[in-house]
Amino acid sequence: MDVSREHERDEGPAQKVSVSMPASRIAAVKARVGARGFSAYISAAVERQIQRDLLDELLQASDDETGPIPQAMTDRAVEAFRVAEALAASENDGESEQDSQGDPTWRDRAAG
Repeated sequence: MDVSREHERDEGPAQKVSVSMPASRIAAVKARVGARGFSAYISAAVERQIQRDLLDELLQASDDETGPIPQAMTDRAVEAFRVAEALAASENDGESEQDSQGDPTWRDRAAG
């Protein structure tokens, strides 16, 4: 059975299964969604994990085919994210910068 295709079909009747997990985790889920939403919450969590597993498999296949991402490129990406986080943090601090014509910068414009 191809699990990657089988999980995409959320069709048909649900099946009851027994799953063991720590009582504290069960209580945390029930506190968030109530007893009636428990199964849906767990099903969604399993679906997210399957998606992550499939993504990991795809990334591994890509690495096997093309090799790993060069460290210099990884370092540039990390730095770009740091800069973006710093800009977002300064936006959240209420700073409103303006360009040389007195117009708000791109950060203050809504996406169109």
